[in-house]
Amino acid sequence: MIEVTGNEPFWGMTIDQAAGVAAYSTPENIDGTRFKAARFAGNNGLGFTGTLASGEGVVVTITPGECSDGMTDRTYPFTATAKIGGRDLEGCAFTDS
Repeated sequence: MIEVTGNEPFWGMTIDQAAGVAAYSTPENIDGTRFKAARFAGNNGLGFTGTLASGEGVVVTITPGECSDGMTDRTYPFTATAKIGGRDLEGCAFTDS
């Protein structure tokens, strides 16, 4: 399981690689919108692509590198970028392992 978190704007994503499913969440949609997520090889990392029920495309890339959420003292082992429809988002990521 991969957890992605971002702020300004606040957003999150949970990616279950084994099931090929992800959920994209925002403060307005805390439970998230689930979608099928296909994995692809990223540049020194992982990538996932899918389509939300609204028809918006999703591309998420996760790469190794220390990441700060900018709001707490917590650091994460991965950086994340996402393109959801026409929005470009940045954040941090971690795994359950």
